[in-house]
Amino acid sequence: MEAMNADAATLWPRVAEGLRRDLGVRTFDHWLKPVRFAEYCTLSGVVTLETASRFSANWINERFGERLELAWRQLLPAVRSVSVRGGVAAAERATVLASAPLPSFEASAPAAVPAANPALLGFDPRLCFDRFVVARSNILAANAARRMAMVETPQFNPLYLCSGTGQGKTHLLQAIAQDYAAAHPTATIILMSAEKFMLEFVGAMRGGDMMAFKARLRAADLLLLDDLQFVIGKNSTQEELLHTIDDLMTAGKRLVVTADRPPAMLDGVEARLLSRLSGGLVADIEAPEDDLRERIIRQRLAAMPMVEVPDDVVAYLVRHFTRNIRELEGALNKLLAYAALTGARVDLALAEDRLAENVRSARPRITIEEIQRAVCAHYRLDKAEMASKRRVRAVARPRQVAMYLAKELTPRSYPEIGRRFGGRDHSTVIHAVRTVEALRVTDSELDAEIAAIRRSLNN
Repeated sequence: MEAMNADAATLWPRVAEGLRRDLGVRTFDHWLKPVRFAEYCTLSGVVTLETASRFSANWINERFGERLELAWRQLLPAVRSVSVRGGVAAAERATVLASAPLPSFEASAPAAVPAANPALLGFDPRLCFDRFVVARSNILAANAARRMAMVETPQFNPLYLCSGTGQGKTHLLQAIAQDYAAAHPTATIILMSAEKFMLEFVGAMRGGDMMAFKARLRAADLLLLDDLQFVIGKNSTQEELLHTIDDLMTAGKRLVVTADRPPAMLDGVEARLLSRLSGGLVADIEAPEDDLRERIIRQRLAAMPMVEVPDDVVAYLVRHFTRNIRELEGALNKLLAYAALTGARVDLALAEDRLAENVRSARPRITIEEIQRAVCAHYRLDKAEMASKRRVRAVARPRQVAMYLAKELTPRSYPEIGRRFGGRDHSTVIHAVRTVEALRVTDSELDAEIAAIRRSLNN
């Protein structure tokens, strides 16, 4: 046992590094960096990790549990589950928690749908349609999701839900699954991340169990795949996914897919698969407007009648956390957790003090469209010139500057940037970036112009 524990312990740094790349440095450092390996039980296949507080442990188990399991299984296939527990510090805080109990940050679960369908097991009853706040930014996706869960055959199939992170895609997937299970008590429902689909596919190939893998997926009456972008570039996985979709569509089954961008923006995805995904309804979820963000906060607080949050604190959260719902809820949770653990009163001064770093990280990211508008305004060009075929210097140089800034200021890849500039090849973007980088060293005027454009984008 000690030898196996030692072997498993050496894998944790590799698991952690992979999670750091996948989740991003900020998220990883905040939640997972303090986590330490505790033990691995070979009999049960359970990996136990440890962190300082019970609150952090519960949060990590809820938010990152599946991702931790997948990461461990990639390196140690015998792992069945991963659990994070609160460490010594948690025991030391017991008296504090007893005198100032931590409020529940989620609304109490609605009455569960009668569990006649075993497919309901494992779903979170809080992630239902009744708790999904609808506004202009998400009404198409919300209504399409409800239609997909109805008894009647949906008008559009497959349904492709598209948005940035933290906008409610996974919430809608869970809501669809639960309503569909209630309406179809004997249905077979499978909800999995695209990453899990890929790992199970690879595992089935290596284990010679492809027939069982195919049969299980094709038996689904409703298949829901989350975060499709994770199969980008995995050709064999895409091929199997394509065959699965074809079989499900032919049999009249239902398919719902989510991703962080529209089908046409998925680099490295086969054209046939993109065609299938675009053949139903592509429903965007836009960034949440002010009214939606405030209603979401009010809904969360309504489930905690013992917690008093002044209106100016609500307004502060709405004003500063505009990018996605997950950041907004995370900021609210952090504020309430601090108040509960320290006995501090929730007011604007506390919010400004404790959420300063969250506010800095939540500032909206610059988009390629904003860069194009800023460059065109500086050089007095029509925005259409960014996508035109004109090569005169007065147009070509600003276009190169815009491509350079797009690569510098956004996370977009060379092919993605090329598409936003009239469908240009990625090699054209690379050439533009290298050209502008070289010119900034020798051309002080151009360097000053680029600095001025960057300042305008940051204001």
